[in-house]
Amino acid sequence: MKKHLIIPFFIPHMGCKNACVFCNQNSITGLSNRLSGKDVEEAIKSYKLTGRDMVEVAFFGGSFTGIDESYQRELLGVAKKYKEKGLIHKIRLSTRPDYINRVILNFLKDFSVDIIELGAQSMDQDVLMLSKRGHIGDDVREASKLIHEEGFELGLQMMVGLPGDSYDKDIKTAKNFVDLKAKYVRIYPSLVIKDTEMERMYKSGEYKPLEVDETVKILKDLLMYFEYKGIDVIRVGLQTTDSLMEGLVAGPYHPSIREISESLIFREVLEGFLRDKRIGERKLLISIIRSQIASGSGYKKMNKVYFKEDHDLDLSFQEGDRNGLWLKGIFYEINREEYIKDYLVKKGIEVKDEA
Repeated sequence: MKKHLIIPFFIPHMGCKNACVFCNQNSITGLSNRLSGKDVEEAIKSYKLTGRDMVEVAFFGGSFTGIDESYQRELLGVAKKYKEKGLIHKIRLSTRPDYINRVILNFLKDFSVDIIELGAQSMDQDVLMLSKRGHIGDDVREASKLIHEEGFELGLQMMVGLPGDSYDKDIKTAKNFVDLKAKYVRIYPSLVIKDTEMERMYKSGEYKPLEVDETVKILKDLLMYFEYKGIDVIRVGLQTTDSLMEGLVAGPYHPSIREISESLIFREVLEGFLRDKRIGERKLLISIIRSQIASGSGYKKMNKVYFKEDHDLDLSFQEGDRNGLWLKGIFYEINREEYIKDYLVKKGIEVKDEA
């Protein structure tokens, strides 16, 4: 049984009065009907809640704090009731940074909300303007400050590949997220969805979406940076739904985009380690901890193939309690954090500590 359970609820595009160029909430969530308190109650009851370390009720989409207050009360009241019974542990919601103030936060405290995620999308003013976000970077900073001051956990969401975006701007946004002390981050590659302004921009040639290969390289660096800074990236890419696939026009969609990106991270770490050790053996046994075993050999064994073709190395991978290399009965540990830092320093993303 999974010890951490998230019970998700998706609020259709009813709280947000803005029209971002990339947004078609019905295509993204596949929902257009109004969620009721009764729906929330029935969904919570359908899960086995006992025997878990953590149960969260999460309200996604729809800029939650922008919907009518009575409707917020209806939904949050049910979640609060189950939290007071000890059956759920945390309540999470997502909203826009310009839909946060102290009055709103005090209201959310009354309903025992724990985590607030802000759809920042970017901290670059040109990207925000071209995407018609309707807020500026300072709104994200102010909302994040208030969220911390009022005792909530902060999550921040970013998108890569928006109009006017670039690799450097994505790294700048990530650094801002670190400065804002986000506990959680979500990263969404920008997709062109049917019936959005971005679809018109794409078809007119005003906007060119990223390719999958470009995107995974950006994601790799972002994931490495957030990992090094101790920030949990809880999602990469939109959840695959029938409605998303029906509405998808163009863009870097791949159902395993995070797995590919994580595979590239392990490749960078292992290459750095092998380069430092100058190991002459051609056949190597690599030990990997359980949480990283899939990224070791790589998505569809991409790393195994890469090291064979580019380095003439025959690698085998096995689960172990540490990342490392077995060679002639001796274990050489791989310090993942050290090699991630070395990579970030060489890319100019992180500054090496002075001696």
